[in-house]
Amino acid sequence: MAKRFQTRFWAHVAILSTLVGSLQSVQAQAVTYRIDPVHSFIVFRVKHLNTGFAYGRFNSFTGTMVVDERNPANSSIELEIDANSVDTGNSQRDDHLRNPDFFNARQFPKITFKSTRVRKISNNTVEVQGNLTMRGVTRPITVRVEFTGKGRNQRGQEIIGFETTFTIRRSQFNINYGLNVALAD
Repeated sequence: MAKRFQTRFWAHVAILSTLVGSLQSVQAQAVTYRIDPVHSFIVFRVKHLNTGFAYGRFNSFTGTMVVDERNPANSSIELEIDANSVDTGNSQRDDHLRNPDFFNARQFPKITFKSTRVRKISNNTVEVQGNLTMRGVTRPITVRVEFTGKGRNQRGQEIIGFETTFTIRRSQFNINYGLNVALAD
């Protein structure tokens, strides 16, 4: 049975990321965690009219993470986000984000990330390389992920937390509407 994984994902400019971390203690084998959508967050921000930031989140996502404390290189993560679940607190703006000007959620309903390499940086930080796919375009990205804690939830299930913040260029994923005029890249 997969264990739960709690985290916060902060992605500047346009979308997601999660990833994997190394732990401070040593386990005998790799452990598979299931991302807990109730206690996890995928948020983004983009600069609007070169004055301030517009924020949003994705409300529907799933994923698993394998954590190998002895050998972080054996760790991995897979994440799938429902592009239709974009939520900026404004239904008109959300509908625009779902259309072909931005995520084109009808044609490309999923945003995915799959790790290709995990490298330990320190006791609490790993570097994760992987492929981010959005709007049918796959690009390699590299992010640093910080271990934020490990414990048990109210039911006694083991939980673990990580956080990452990173920046991507939306133009690399063919999201060019209002580029550098109304919205930053």
